[in-house]
Amino acid sequence: MATFIYVRKSSEGDERQALSIPAQLSELREYADREQLEIAASFEEAKTARKPGRTVFAEMLHRISKGEADSILAWHPDRLARNAVDGGTIIHLLDTSVLRTLIFPTMPFDSSPHGKFMLQIAFGQSKLYVDQLSENIKRGNREKLRKGLWPAFAPLGYVNNRKTRGIDPDLDKAHLIRKMFELYASGDYTLKALTQTMQEVGLRSYRDNVLSVSSIQRMLQNPIYYGAIRFNGEMYEGVHEPIITKKLFDDCQEVMSNRGKKKRKRKHEFLFSGFMSCGSCTCAVTAEKQIGHTYYRCTKKRGVCTEKYLREESLLEQVKAIVEKVSLPDDWAANMLAELDKESEEEKQEHQAAITERESEKEAINAKLDRLLDLRIEGDLDSDEYTRKKNTLVNHKLALDSEIREMQKGSDNRLESMKTFVREARDAKMLLEDDRTSDLPYFCKKLGSKWILSGQTVRCQANRGWGVLLASAGNPDWRRGRDSNPRTGCPVNTLAVCPIRPLWHLSSHS
Repeated sequence: MATFIYVRKSSEGDERQALSIPAQLSELREYADREQLEIAASFEEAKTARKPGRTVFAEMLHRISKGEADSILAWHPDRLARNAVDGGTIIHLLDTSVLRTLIFPTMPFDSSPHGKFMLQIAFGQSKLYVDQLSENIKRGNREKLRKGLWPAFAPLGYVNNRKTRGIDPDLDKAHLIRKMFELYASGDYTLKALTQTMQEVGLRSYRDNVLSVSSIQRMLQNPIYYGAIRFNGEMYEGVHEPIITKKLFDDCQEVMSNRGKKKRKRKHEFLFSGFMSCGSCTCAVTAEKQIGHTYYRCTKKRGVCTEKYLREESLLEQVKAIVEKVSLPDDWAANMLAELDKESEEEKQEHQAAITERESEKEAINAKLDRLLDLRIEGDLDSDEYTRKKNTLVNHKLALDSEIREMQKGSDNRLESMKTFVREARDAKMLLEDDRTSDLPYFCKKLGSKWILSGQTVRCQANRGWGVLLASAGNPDWRRGRDSNPRTGCPVNTLAVCPIRPLWHLSSHS
């Protein structure tokens, strides 16, 4: 009687039950020698038997059906089957005498009706064990999620905390994860370019493998990094420390969804190409070289247009004149920055009221979540509608948490953006130097989103903030004309009535 040895461990990973297969093989071979069994082959498999589909197990049964062996030696029936399909297959092979017997060192078996009945009970107990284990794991996961704890192995950027049963930011990788989100949110990186960049700065998996493009994309879409837990499609509020803000995460999702077609590679690169539109027919303005000079003209894609060519030298002078109008004197900028610092201190005292208001909003959301759960339990909401509404409320609550954290840190985005605006306006005059000409288009796109060429004259529809500077450029009460480095200051009492004062109340300068 030829016998096959079959050994199995329940995990495919090397880190779990690493000695299980060698231990089983050693015990079974000793048993075979002691019982003088003829071993035809050994089959080893590292896969759970909870579901059908084990390839090595199927190969063994196929070879048994071909007559290569007529018995199986295994440590226990649960090594052969933990599901009804595989258990039924074994019983059927015994019924049809394809299998003469099964041999287990841990329990007696004979291929009689009573023996097969006991085998079915053993298979049933094995199935009950994995079913109960699965339910216990699911129940434990649900309890962890209710407490806001991540229920699995920590994602890249975090490490598991055995004491708290939660996750903490990985001190070696968290800053790289944050940088990855910031780079992608800038819109300057494709997923492929970002993957290459993160490889260069040393971001790798826990097993020190290079991250793939799909891995980077999944990380950019994982809400775990801003404090939320998405598990089986449902959102939960996490108690772990976020690595990024919700706003940064949302910015990345917007960049990902708006990633358009690849830009057509230009044959020639001109200073102001793709920069303006025609004031007469709204077509794009293109550039071309003629007799050593660069000219800008309407593309005339909508038909005849009467607009004339404009040489780059003339266009450059006009753009510089506009940039000069929005540049601030150094001492004016210093006084304005000091004023902003003072206002920032005043606003810090007001943050507490805003934090209290958001805490009240959070309490209202908690009440809605409780009511939503009651409706689900009572059967008034189906699973899909409950999940959809719950995810919306949890995301709103997490957004409030993010705002509260920013306020508690003393961050004031509005005033910080104003400070950035003042510094950019102060430094704008540096772009008028000849060696900074190539930086002008980048600054001009900040200054105005729409530039129009009409009658050989370029004009700008300025963005918020910059429009105030342009409109006030001719006011002698606060500017001194075309001095690129003025020495007279702007007194504080003049600052109070200065036309730029309304800029204090702009939330953004872009």
